[in-house]
Amino acid sequence: MSGRTEGGVVERGCHRPTLITTTLTLLPTPALAHASDRGHVLLLPTGYYIAGGALAVAVSFLVLALLPPATLHRFWRRRLPLFPFADTPRTIISVISFAGFATLVAAGLFGSRDPLSNPLPLTIWTLLWVGLAIAQGLFGDLWSWLNPWYGPRRIESRLFKLRGGEGQKSRLPSWLGRWPAVILFFAFAWFELIYPAPDDPARLAYAAGLYWLLTFIAMLAFGYRDWSRRGEFLTIFFAMVARFAIVERDEHGRLALCWPGSKLLGAAPLPASGIAFLLLSLSSVSFDGLSKTFFWLGLFGINPLEYPGRTALIGISSFGLVLTFVLLAAAFLLAVILGQRLAGSRHSHGEAAGLLVWSIVPIALAYHVAHYLTALLVDGQYAIAALSDPFALGWNLFGAADMQIEAGLVAGAHSAWWLWNLQAGIIIAGHMLAVLVAHGLAWRLHQAPSRAALSQLPLTMLMIAYTIFGLWLLATPTAG
Repeated sequence: MSGRTEGGVVERGCHRPTLITTTLTLLPTPALAHASDRGHVLLLPTGYYIAGGALAVAVSFLVLALLPPATLHRFWRRRLPLFPFADTPRTIISVISFAGFATLVAAGLFGSRDPLSNPLPLTIWTLLWVGLAIAQGLFGDLWSWLNPWYGPRRIESRLFKLRGGEGQKSRLPSWLGRWPAVILFFAFAWFELIYPAPDDPARLAYAAGLYWLLTFIAMLAFGYRDWSRRGEFLTIFFAMVARFAIVERDEHGRLALCWPGSKLLGAAPLPASGIAFLLLSLSSVSFDGLSKTFFWLGLFGINPLEYPGRTALIGISSFGLVLTFVLLAAAFLLAVILGQRLAGSRHSHGEAAGLLVWSIVPIALAYHVAHYLTALLVDGQYAIAALSDPFALGWNLFGAADMQIEAGLVAGAHSAWWLWNLQAGIIIAGHMLAVLVAHGLAWRLHQAPSRAALSQLPLTMLMIAYTIFGLWLLATPTAG
């Protein structure tokens, strides 16, 4: 989150609070970019990196194709028991989280207008969307404790002697699937990536506050559990990411260490809406990187050295966001269908796609981390400072209000070198783990190892292509 307008000046003017409406999106407004900009065009031998990354993914497939299934099965099942962890403080933690959220919304409305000084945009775009996603991928479902609806819903249900949706018959039509979450996730991605001012504190406060209220009403109407699993996109996204984590919690509350991605192998096949949701999580972050490249802007005759800003690109960017999702979904489904036909599978294409789509989780998480890493390193520091003085009143609650921001972490040729190598390594590792997970899932569809390996050929080719695409995104010049 650079916190700069399209003209490059920090927006400090007063904004009259207004609801985020369709009319507002059509008005010419300053755009406050939420991701840190790259300051260097890397002069690294990126062609070798890209070739090496693609080769690493291909070799992973060949090695897995030769390994006996029993060996990998034993590998995935290994656990290191830790200790029990009860649910007792969950309600209290959620209520505290809600109180913190309410404070952030108030800070967005009444605090500093500078996105780099106001804690609301820094917390949502950096600490929540980037930091918590990484924590989920490492330690498991922390969001189920931190989400700001669980505690208030429990309190409300006790006050009015209502059940919190636990054990109740679903009040959402089964045909809806997770489509409400897909629609909300797309709206979130559009607001984050395309809306001209996603970092404006007041507008973000109205958007976040309205979303919390509408979600709480939906939980009252349909039950907390049902709406959380099928309608609330943050809960669904974080739960999917948590399946990659190295910490597992069983039904008795006992924690154990496991291999990254091992919990994905036991996942049930997703319906069409779940497939769309997972693919959207990858396509949206991919488009965020693509939309600023010289290549993409050149397709529409835009000079990247005279970047016109978000307002002028709303139509083009909206088209690109949809197109990226459609192309990824088509490529994935085609790879699954070809693989099933090569293996002579009796399973339906929908069942195979719903199961194999779980192999996208390591890739989506890797892209998420690699793409937002610079924002986390720099904007995370701004967030710590802003949280110490949320209303710009001269407070220093955590002793960090006057901390010096070390932007040099991502500046300079040396920093660019190690940062690019780290990002490239994350993307390559994500694809290699995806191949590993896909093989484990394929064995659930095909008993014969040869058929399982054969069914994975098209999907592996897609993963190799996406590895090349991801590394190219990291290396190619960007504007804005």
